[in-house]
Amino acid sequence: MQQKSSTVEVLTKGRGLYEFTPDVANWIASSGLTEGILTLLIQHTSASLVIQENADPDVQLDLDTYFTRTVPDDPRQYRHIAEGADDMPAHIRSALTDTSLSIPVLGGRMRLGTWQGIYLFEHRTSPHQRKIALHLMGE
Repeated sequence: MQQKSSTVEVLTKGRGLYEFTPDVANWIASSGLTEGILTLLIQHTSASLVIQENADPDVQLDLDTYFTRTVPDDPRQYRHIAEGADDMPAHIRSALTDTSLSIPVLGGRMRLGTWQGIYLFEHRTSPHQRKIALHLMGE
């Protein structure tokens, strides 16, 4: 059993979904491991990780629209507003989604479905540089 770890950085332009599947796939290919379990952890509290459809961009737009409607940027609803009107809503959106993912690896490739991709879901309205910790354990 071997372990490999790395970090992927994703630059965002503000709220929305940002696919980074190819970055992870390239790292797995360079790791030398062909079978195991991949764990991803976003190292932030106002963004999250999701596995979602990557064929139709309307899916990402609809998800973002849903969360904007469900968790509005209304500072009158929150106590934690020190970093702006979008800060507490970003924490809530992050709590409703995932901050870590586990993905099986077989044959040197992630076992994602045909239309699945890995996305960073940015919940803040301003650009950010986000870090995702990668850990692959296997053979």
